Amino acid sequence: MDLYPLLRPVLFNLDPETAHNLTLDALRHTPTALLRTMLPAVPDDPRQVMGLTFPNPVGLAAGLDKNGECLDAWAAMGFGFIEVGTVTPRPQPGNPQPRMFRLPEARGIINRMGFNNQGVDKLLANVAESDFKGVLGLNIGKNADTPIEQAADDYLICLRKVYPRASYVAVNISSPNTKNLRALQGGSELDALLGALKAEQAKLADRHGRYTPFAVKIAPDLDAEQIAEMADLFRRHRVDAVIATNTTLGRAGVEHLKHGGETGGLSGAPVKAASDRVLKAFAGALAGEVPLIGAGGILQGSDARDKIAAGASLVQLYSGLIYRGPELVGECARSLRNQPR
Repeated sequence: MDLYPLLRPVLFNLDPETAHNLTLDALRHTPTALLRTMLPAVPDDPRQVMGLTFPNPVGLAAGLDKNGECLDAWAAMGFGFIEVGTVTPRPQPGNPQPRMFRLPEARGIINRMGFNNQGVDKLLANVAESDFKGVLGLNIGKNADTPIEQAADDYLICLRKVYPRASYVAVNISSPNTKNLRALQGGSELDALLGALKAEQAKLADRHGRYTPFAVKIAPDLDAEQIAEMADLFRRHRVDAVIATNTTLGRAGVEHLKHGGETGGLSGAPVKAASDRVLKAFAGALAGEVPLIGAGGILQGSDARDKIAAGASLVQLYSGLIYRGPELVGECARSLRNQPR
């Protein structure tokens, strides 16, 4: 029985960040067996991506559970993989509140959280306490007070720490809420960062006796020249996957809405067109050499099918869960069962 339609009006009467924290707290304290009885089973639909086997192609996007506190609850909802973070080397509070805003008329969310998290060590402690044994992505970033010229140091610290526990590592260089972070998507900056990460990945693979792939999460606000340049670097450095996309700085179609002018990244339905455009462009530029994970604007099963049709091998949900609840996981998984792979 899906209770979310009854709970959503209550949650939407609360400040968005308060509702978010209350939801995470409730999920932490709800027995997973009870969650499973309340939700329909999600069909098995295994996919092979990055050398990993995903039980189904629908995953949780990073940002919803920054500290990895609810892994067992997400698994009970039927996600084929779970990505948590973004986590930084040191704990940080993020940007001042308020920093999250709903745009219900557009089924969108604007956030300027700023990588608020309890630090990589706390994330790993939470992972160790969990019973989850499925595909786990750990999403890493840099601390806000780390100069952009030293950003690679923060990514390397996190990569070394999460490597043994992650099924894959996601490298977030596309959040609009950490000053200058998106500069890392530029040619020379991206080239240097990818070179450092791949060199460290090779060392860690030898040390731990296993290869842990890493994916790079990109922005939807990229032009054709940037896409071509980045695709060339992803191929050259043999990046394992690309996550397309993060939130957008664009405000097309929401400028007139309450909170539509707030600074931060816009997600949900309003980002879908831009996200699909960038996803399709990277699919063409990469020509199957690097797999793609589609995220951004999935609020129904047909949206997930659009991502696969645009070139994605897997999809991820975040804002859609806020508007639709956990039933969206099964709806998307069922809608993708007969899609070409």
